[in-house]
Amino acid sequence: MLAETSLSIWGWGSLGLVLFLVTFGPFAIFYFAFYILCFVAGGFVVTLLFGKSNSEKYLEQCEHSFLPCTSVGIPKCMEEMKREARPIKIDRRLTGANIIDEPLQQVIQFSLRDYVQYWYYTLSDDESFLLEIRQALQYALVQFSARSKETDWQPYFTTRLVDDFGTHLRVFRKAQQRIAEKGDQMKDQAEELVDTFFEVEVEMEKEVCRDLVCTSPKDEEGFLRDLCEVLLYILLPPGDFQNKIMRYFVREILSRGILLPLINQLSDPDYINQYVIWMIRDSNCNYEAFMNIIKLSDNVGELEAVKDKASEELQYLRSLDTAGDDINTIKNQINSLLYVIKVCDSRIQRLQSGKEIDTVKLAANFGKLCTVPLDHILVDNVALQFFMDYMQQTGGQAHLFFWMTVEGYRVTAQQQLEVLQSRQKDGKHQTNQTKGLLRAAAFGVYEQYLSEKASPRVNIDDNLVAKLAETLNHEDPTPEIFDDIQRKVYELMLRDERFYPSFKQNVLYVRMLAELDMLKDPSFRGSDDGEGESFNGSPTGSINLSLDDLSNVPSDETVQLHAYISDTGVCNDHGKTYALYAITVHRRSPNSEETWKTYRRYSDFHDFHMRITEQFENLANILKLPGKKTFNNMDREFLEKRKKDLNAYLQLLLNPEMMKASPALAHYVYDFLENKAYSKGKGDFARKVPPLIQKTYSDPDHCRVAAPIDDNVDDNIPLRVMLLLMDEVFDLKERNQWLRRNIKNLLQQLIRATYGDTINRKIVDHVDWMTSPEQVADAVKRFRDAFWPNGILAETVPRRDKAIRMRTRVAGKTKLLEVMPDELKHIIGAETTRKGILRVFEMFQHTQLNKRMVYVFLERFLETLFPQNKFHELFNKLHSRSKQMQRYKQRLHSTQAPSLQKR
Repeated sequence: MLAETSLSIWGWGSLGLVLFLVTFGPFAIFYFAFYILCFVAGGFVVTLLFGKSNSEKYLEQCEHSFLPCTSVGIPKCMEEMKREARPIKIDRRLTGANIIDEPLQQVIQFSLRDYVQYWYYTLSDDESFLLEIRQALQYALVQFSARSKETDWQPYFTTRLVDDFGTHLRVFRKAQQRIAEKGDQMKDQAEELVDTFFEVEVEMEKEVCRDLVCTSPKDEEGFLRDLCEVLLYILLPPGDFQNKIMRYFVREILSRGILLPLINQLSDPDYINQYVIWMIRDSNCNYEAFMNIIKLSDNVGELEAVKDKASEELQYLRSLDTAGDDINTIKNQINSLLYVIKVCDSRIQRLQSGKEIDTVKLAANFGKLCTVPLDHILVDNVALQFFMDYMQQTGGQAHLFFWMTVEGYRVTAQQQLEVLQSRQKDGKHQTNQTKGLLRAAAFGVYEQYLSEKASPRVNIDDNLVAKLAETLNHEDPTPEIFDDIQRKVYELMLRDERFYPSFKQNVLYVRMLAELDMLKDPSFRGSDDGEGESFNGSPTGSINLSLDDLSNVPSDETVQLHAYISDTGVCNDHGKTYALYAITVHRRSPNSEETWKTYRRYSDFHDFHMRITEQFENLANILKLPGKKTFNNMDREFLEKRKKDLNAYLQLLLNPEMMKASPALAHYVYDFLENKAYSKGKGDFARKVPPLIQKTYSDPDHCRVAAPIDDNVDDNIPLRVMLLLMDEVFDLKERNQWLRRNIKNLLQQLIRATYGDTINRKIVDHVDWMTSPEQVADAVKRFRDAFWPNGILAETVPRRDKAIRMRTRVAGKTKLLEVMPDELKHIIGAETTRKGILRVFEMFQHTQLNKRMVYVFLERFLETLFPQNKFHELFNKLHSRSKQMQRYKQRLHSTQAPSLQKR
């Protein structure tokens, strides 16, 4: 059925098609298709026209309806685009100083040209974007300049910079010590040193560690990007900072184009070595210093580089065809080069075999050492410190300290008597007072070392001690009053097997010879007259008792004393400005009551504090005098704060319990508060020289250097800087404190003799000169010429050959040892000087450690420039991902957990 129907449809369809073609022809199909297409197109056009007209009518009706008006932004944009671009005027003023603005503008221009324009012009010819970047950079520089002018840079250059360098050196020294304790088990000592360095840093800093920034290039770039973005947030106006495209461009230019190359260059050990050689270029290399460096070198690369260069020079000399006098010169040069090659080969073999020899132990076991007489040891500062350490180990320090104190007493007594004689010639009579002071000082020496109460007591012939006591009680003391007992003590130290004879067999004696450079030369290198180094005319340079510290004011327990600072003022005396404090004093006794005012300077308080803390040691931990301030110490706000602190000091001092605990203290207090001009408690000699037996104090292994060094050091900028650097370079704090005090005294005399009392003023003037427009402009020009010599971006300097870098290291170390003065070697020892200088040089041979120091300086610079922006907390957050920091916190948590569980 279905088949029949389908056949019928096909039949009728075929018949219709045949009749259509017969009637209209074969082209009728194309005509039919064309008609259909025209019909559809016409319908589309009619619909479009009809819809457009209806839409326009509808929009006209909506103009007055409740709907909001259409936006005018697009027409406005079209109008702005049709207008001609107007030139943008740029204010080229940046800092207010033309000599700085000119090179800064060139740096901006070169930066945009080499980091932006070279690719931007391939995308667009419109310069408005470039002008916006330039304006943003200039605005940031203007804000930066304004902040710099408002900042006091003196504390940064004189305190923070030095403290940070000292801290960096201390961390490096502790890291070296920790590695030495581990032994020779490390495969890569350089890598181990870097890891240990950052371990010590986190232990010392406790809040921050910079290991990631210094060891990972990726983290370093991220750190600089974050830092630059923070600076742009501070310096740019909010509108420009919100422009992300421009901000990112400026950030990349600053971080990757300027800061990162600069930091890499400053951290390059080879660059530092070349700079060291350039700085001391006027000093000629000494052959002896060069050979010492070769013999002490523990770097195989250095030795091989020197050996290769010596072999090259040797071949050249052997190829010369010479005759006459020149041949002798060439033979000498050839022999010297052969000796250098031999020393290098021997040193390389020893290092590669791991059989390093300790010269001190070798000399100690060898047994044949030169003998240094005891009288030479007692007058040589370097030798004396080792003998002092040995005497403390054996319990004989009282004998040595007694001998030294008597030497100091003799010198001071002679000075006092000479002053007395000169005053008597001038008609001034103070005989009883001076003799009383001498008697008191002599009694002090007797009580401290020879009396039954002395601890420790000098064990000497009782008859001599009794004779001395009789003399002190019935006769006026003379400078020679202790000579007999001192002579006996000297003979005891010389002949007793516990002291000098055993000292010559001790390793400290060998180390003393090494410091005196006598292991290779068996002769004592003293002065021609047999006298060693001395300070202020005394071998010890100090005296344990100050003659003028003793007062003869009677004490009266019934007297009540009250005092407070009622007012402060600033005085000007012959051009010297200082603060003056008015002290109102009330004194009550059973029969009378009186009130007066006395005026004291801060230096008077300081002198008084030094006197009483030396005489009453227990007061040093109770009384705390407000610290000194070098700069801006005449501000009204600061004076009020100091007045409050000094008042608290006075009230604690006058506390009845304090006076009862130290009855003799009343004499000093009455003298200080009397209505008269205050005379310094210490004589000229004793004020200049610190006490001989300095109280020992604990110096934590892991702490920053930024703490004050000493009460009477902080106010003297050059003394503070020099003493701090010597402490860290030569490790003085770990050694005998007597030596450190003598060095401090010598530095004080040197500074006073060189610069006088105006040294701080000169340093302030020098800092002002360093930050003057001329010096800043010179620094900008050097930066411009280094990065764009002759206006062209400098190409990346290829890394120098390893052999050249190694020889530069050797030359740098040789130069440093050569410029070290012999006086320094005589004061602290040749071996200590050599080790200290080489330690500093070695510290600069590690790129990661150099980067750490550069970043610390940069962080302190920004903290000083932006004190209100909490950069310290920001840097702690930026360094928070440190692996060493995370390990430290884990160790800290693990050590604290058991104690918390017990609680």
